[in-house]
Amino acid sequence: MVFSKLCPVTVMAVTWICLFWVVPYLRLPEKRGVPALGNKGWATVDMVDKRFSGQGSLRRKRRQGARPGVGFRVVLSLGVGLFAAAGGGLAPTVTHAAEASISSPAVSQKTVSTAAAPFKPNAADQALLEDLEHRTFQWFWESGDPQTGLVPDRYPSDQTQASVASIGFGLTAYGIGAERGYITRAQAITRTLNTLRYLSRLPQNASADDASGYHGFFYHFLDHKTGLRFNKDIELSSIDTALLMQGVLFTESYYTQDTPQEREIRTLANRLFQNVDWPWMRRPDQRLSMGWSPEHQFLPNYWEGYSEGMMAYVLALGSVMHPLQPASWQAWLATNDKRWGEYSGQTLLNFAPLFGHQYTHSWIDFRGIQDDWNREKGIDYFENSRRAAYAQRSYAMANPGKWQDYGPDVWGLTASDGPGEVTETVNGQTRHFFSYSARGAGRDYTQDDGTIAPTAAGGSVAFAPEIAVPALREMKKRYGSHIYGRYGFVDAFNPSYHKGNTPFWSDTAYLGIDQGPILLMLENRRSGFVWNVMKSNPVIRQGLLRAGFRGGWLGTSSASDTAPVEQKSAVRTNQAG
Repeated sequence: MVFSKLCPVTVMAVTWICLFWVVPYLRLPEKRGVPALGNKGWATVDMVDKRFSGQGSLRRKRRQGARPGVGFRVVLSLGVGLFAAAGGGLAPTVTHAAEASISSPAVSQKTVSTAAAPFKPNAADQALLEDLEHRTFQWFWESGDPQTGLVPDRYPSDQTQASVASIGFGLTAYGIGAERGYITRAQAITRTLNTLRYLSRLPQNASADDASGYHGFFYHFLDHKTGLRFNKDIELSSIDTALLMQGVLFTESYYTQDTPQEREIRTLANRLFQNVDWPWMRRPDQRLSMGWSPEHQFLPNYWEGYSEGMMAYVLALGSVMHPLQPASWQAWLATNDKRWGEYSGQTLLNFAPLFGHQYTHSWIDFRGIQDDWNREKGIDYFENSRRAAYAQRSYAMANPGKWQDYGPDVWGLTASDGPGEVTETVNGQTRHFFSYSARGAGRDYTQDDGTIAPTAAGGSVAFAPEIAVPALREMKKRYGSHIYGRYGFVDAFNPSYHKGNTPFWSDTAYLGIDQGPILLMLENRRSGFVWNVMKSNPVIRQGLLRAGFRGGWLGTSSASDTAPVEQKSAVRTNQAG
């Protein structure tokens, strides 16, 4: 062999020249996010494994060699081959090292959903969506008090409590109405100003009888005439206050014109939100309590794990005057791994009723943005909600409870009204039905009595329009005026409930917290309007960044933990108008 006759010293010299003089000047390809090899040696990437435990995240970082470029492998192989042919004793060692690097797995770039699946509604579907959105808007406009802005929990009904969560959806609805031409902008401004002025005047104190809230939080239900706590069974609610504040922040970011009325809206909205004392509602373990009452103090229940509670943490992290720290977000995430798994053909973060997948998303666009937990799983919360809708549809198609009419276009379990707490014999089988209940289907539990809530599909239309719109279409077509009326879909219906001459049960009322997701998510699907307004709100952006969200419309910038303190002067300026 020719190579065997070469002087070993010559071969070694050629090899070293190739490695340390030629290679550093080669322009090697960059692939899979790994930088090309330069004169500093092997390219490396950081891999971060995140496991959540207790109140924070434990991170283990390791460095893993990237695959070397093609040019480098050619030169290295040539040099090693020459040296090996000459009988160099180092060949086996170098060859082994090269093979180990080449066989190392490349860093996987997990994909993240950035948009709903392509879906083009036909003319009939477009007419249905427009009609449904307009009717649902009318519920908020006609049920709300024009002078105080209080919105009922349910309507029409003989119950008299106003719901602060319904008010939050209502404040957002007025902006949608102005954009769609259902009302004028002037009408929206008047109703919004009346609402914010009234809320700002309501008493905040520790009294059991003469208060509407305390520490900036509001009671779950208020008396529709006085605005005070509805009765002594009603708690000061962290989540209902959060739903209210989402609407309040919407008004701050939507009414941006330089007029006396719109400046006042921004001032009142900022003041109402910044008055909420989130740390006061925080437990020693960093989690938010679900509520408080003068009689029992803080409730033993708290917000932990994927649910509608995420909105409260985002808002609290974005507060300037009373912020929570990022440790609270990590505490909220602590049970996510336990809830992650397969159900009904989908791998997802489980929460059985669909409202938990809809409420926060009604205002915040989670497409393409990820926190630490998302990045580990290669998913975003928008995609998770999309999978939840598909899982519920698959559950209805499987129909393990053999409920009447369940199928690909009749599905949707969430918290809703029901026929009542009764047991009936239906087709020779004993069936137990519920009144208002958190119906749902998931890994953790299933509660199903055959009651379908249209808000489950309606509030999912932004996630999965290709299955949600056909469901809305079919339910309206099949049941007609029994479930679709002046304000769109009634809260719920049950084809399996037969009593007397009634072929099935249908509700007579509409609930604000179920009408809200239908209206907001229809508009988000059609135009992205609510999402786009909220993206401009500094509280939302800061809260997401401090929770660790990056990417998508947020970009890659980070939030400083000291930012809320530094921004206090800006808040005072805003309050001054």
